Amino acid sequence: MAREFQRGHKARISDLTAGTDLYVGVRIAGAGLTFDISCFGLDADERLSDDRYFVFFNQPASPEGAVQLLGAQAGDTESFRVTLDRIPQHIQKLSFTATLDGAGQMSQIGPGYLRIVAGGEEVARYAFNGAEFSTERAVMLGDFYLKDVWRFAAVGQGFDGGLEALLKNFGGEVAEEEPAPEPEPAPQGGVPGFAPPAASEPAPGFAPPAVSEPAPGSAAPAAPGQPAPPQVPAQAQSPQAPPPQQPAPQVHTAPTIAAPMAPPGAPPGQFPGQQPPYGQPPHQQAPPPYGQPGQAAPQAPPQAPPQAPYGQPGDPFPGQQAPAPYGAPQGPPAPYGRPQIQSGGPGLGVVLEKYREAPTGQRWTPQNEKLIRADLGIDGQPVLARQGSMVLYQGKVDFTYKGAGIRGRIVGNATGQEMQLMRCTGQGQVFFADNSAHVHPIELQGDAICVSAESVLAFDESLQYETRRIEGHGIPGGALFTMQFQGSGTVVVKTQGTPVVLPVTPTTFADANAVVAWSAASQVIISSQVSLRRSAYPGHSGETVNLQFRGAPGNFIVVQPYEV
Repeated sequence: MAREFQRGHKARISDLTAGTDLYVGVRIAGAGLTFDISCFGLDADERLSDDRYFVFFNQPASPEGAVQLLGAQAGDTESFRVTLDRIPQHIQKLSFTATLDGAGQMSQIGPGYLRIVAGGEEVARYAFNGAEFSTERAVMLGDFYLKDVWRFAAVGQGFDGGLEALLKNFGGEVAEEEPAPEPEPAPQGGVPGFAPPAASEPAPGFAPPAVSEPAPGSAAPAAPGQPAPPQVPAQAQSPQAPPPQQPAPQVHTAPTIAAPMAPPGAPPGQFPGQQPPYGQPPHQQAPPPYGQPGQAAPQAPPQAPPQAPYGQPGDPFPGQQAPAPYGAPQGPPAPYGRPQIQSGGPGLGVVLEKYREAPTGQRWTPQNEKLIRADLGIDGQPVLARQGSMVLYQGKVDFTYKGAGIRGRIVGNATGQEMQLMRCTGQGQVFFADNSAHVHPIELQGDAICVSAESVLAFDESLQYETRRIEGHGIPGGALFTMQFQGSGTVVVKTQGTPVVLPVTPTTFADANAVVAWSAASQVIISSQVSLRRSAYPGHSGETVNLQFRGAPGNFIVVQPYEV
């Protein structure tokens, strides 16, 4: 059974199959779209240092034949043969890509896949569809990369700039188009095929997946090693044979339309022998132009039937709007108590389209203002999150309790900065939320940020965190406390409502109960107007403890429209 991959998932090829002679098939299609599917052979710096390892329609094989372009077969739009043990040492990665040839975007494609077949059996499949992309015109579908051993990664990332941006990413350049060379004549005796290995061999050899039965009227291919059956000349089949056809165009000189094309004389989407949809008249061929044999004289257009006098059945009552014709856009709904005009609304998929998952290939991806997704397969690092904040997960994910230790619990209880955390590990995506709070991922690149423990939703385990003390007088306990996060990773902060981010100036003051976070380089001073409780006496302003922030330009504070 084939192993299903999701974007960002990786695996050793030896865990999928013991074979090294592999078939890679790509299926990608969209209405009216044309695709170029290629393979880039990259060096250790992930650069195309040798143009001979750019395998595409004009260069169908690498120099030693380790990567070969096989063409469309077995239901795949394009296919390759990859022999891993023949790839030279300076090639460290094979990137399989798809680019649009012409107008369009990758969001318009239908369901597709990249699959790996070994010995005629599918062992891995990465499925994708247009909902995973937006304005991209070129995508990297999957990679074979060498890290001690050969591995496979499902990528699913793209470029808006199409082929040119893809080539620049790999260090190549777009060359001017040149006439394609004449195809070499096929060797006599038929093209040799690849068969599965004998049962005694330990590792499967190369064999493309089984092909479905040929369409009626098409000739079956000859078996490997057997001569093709003799072809009957066209003149012997019919006394009125059509003139000889022109030779087939060279490879890729004619665009490949991904959507199925209707045969001549049939309406779009209908094929010979297929019945028209229920309720529609049988298809008739278009009449020849006027004046040609078989064309009848034009007739006068039919007259519209006379309208019935007012008061006949079907007329609206005075003050009632007449129903719109079928298919016309409907106006706003009638007020309560008035008749409603029923019409065929959009399908469920159209209505829910704006709520679809928003995959971007990043480790942290906000799905909306109150929900965020962490992809554990991107970096392989665990995620620490507030207990009970998981609302959904996909893939194989393990959740374990993350203890703070005896010292950590004592400090947390004493300072109010204790965080009850869970540890998320595995391969998959986890969605986090907490009481409809707004979520904001903050990426740290060696710098630090101070966040109240109450405002932390989740963060990468690679970050270092500790409790910091803000000295002060005139407040209960003599100090305030916060959590400081430092290192390289992402911390997800939650707020009640939409926050505001302000630059730090000498006159920046904020309520200690409304501040969510601030840059760790800021200097914080407690400004206490009075030392009594808010309800100590009538007329009290209610603002007892404020924080004053100072710092160099570039420092900031985050304040929410809510007091804890």
